[in-house]
Amino acid sequence: MNKNIAVLKGDGIGPEVTDQALKVLGAIEKVFGHSFTYKEALIGAVAIDATGNPYPDATHEICQSSDAILFGAIGHPKYDNDPKAPVRPEQGLLKMRKTLGLFANIRPINTYKILANSSPLRADLVDGVDFVVFRELTGGIYFGEKGRKDNGDTAFDNCQYTKEEILRISKLAFEAAMKRNKRLTLVDKANVMETSRLWRETVKEFSAQYPEVTVDYMFVDNAAMKIIQNPRHFDVVLTENLFGDVLTDEASVITGSLGMLPSASVGSKVGLYEPIHGSYPEAAGKNIANPMAAILSAAMLLETSFGLSKEAAAIRQAVVHALEKGMVTSDIQKDSKHTTTEVGAFIADYIVANKSVLTVA
Repeated sequence: MNKNIAVLKGDGIGPEVTDQALKVLGAIEKVFGHSFTYKEALIGAVAIDATGNPYPDATHEICQSSDAILFGAIGHPKYDNDPKAPVRPEQGLLKMRKTLGLFANIRPINTYKILANSSPLRADLVDGVDFVVFRELTGGIYFGEKGRKDNGDTAFDNCQYTKEEILRISKLAFEAAMKRNKRLTLVDKANVMETSRLWRETVKEFSAQYPEVTVDYMFVDNAAMKIIQNPRHFDVVLTENLFGDVLTDEASVITGSLGMLPSASVGSKVGLYEPIHGSYPEAAGKNIANPMAAILSAAMLLETSFGLSKEAAAIRQAVVHALEKGMVTSDIQKDSKHTTTEVGAFIADYIVANKSVLTVA
């Protein structure tokens, strides 16, 4: 298979962890006989520094002409700590999502037995956790009208959704539920918010097309508690932009490390794949960041955009092997001296060395 992949390394630890994902994709090319062409482009703070634009036109053109996007991280303290900055890295991310039609963020939340003691929750609560969140990504309060009035003393952010926006992500979530355990939870705040009432009405109506899927409805505050009290309750979670942003970050903590979770942003055009951990500027350039989330994001890219399930499974198998052998960074094991590049090389080398095992269907 020949495919084009746009590579947006971004800010902070983004370049370091993305390089390891590319190393692992190279091993997949070698073992499975594929050929991937990589085109790098700027986004975020590095793009502002170079061009004044967090999402340059040249980057957009590369993304549009690619079959998938591998993304690192975005954000820098010099912008994070300046609330009056006229241009911010996050503006590039929002623009990219909107212009590329990336309306659905898919974030799997699962745990590894070897990391059970790293979770802030008891091991018996996190054992066997395996659910996926479908977060609407291009609507809601983040994209609504916003501004100031009364000489700047009053601020407003409007939340707006259309039925069409709700239906298109609902379809993806219900299709995922059919492939999993046929359970779906809609998270909203329908007791007080009109947009949430539209979500609930629309999902109830749409669910008739999937009679095999059991649907339950949960207010966001209850869902936030349930994720801590009984995370195994969930299978597929469907929710709007702001609620999804908060809940997925909450859920990510129970796995034991932010450095273990990948995500996908998909829609009508090219798909984008990224680790959830952010730019982590304190670790940038130190070769200590956990690259596993970026590597697992590459696995999601192969499976979701290219249909290469066997290749994705090979990457996940190699990651589990690295965990079992203690080839991890210090966020997983405090006394570990293994570096970002060492972990990436170990996983890539395992894939190449175990070709006969990994290629068994």
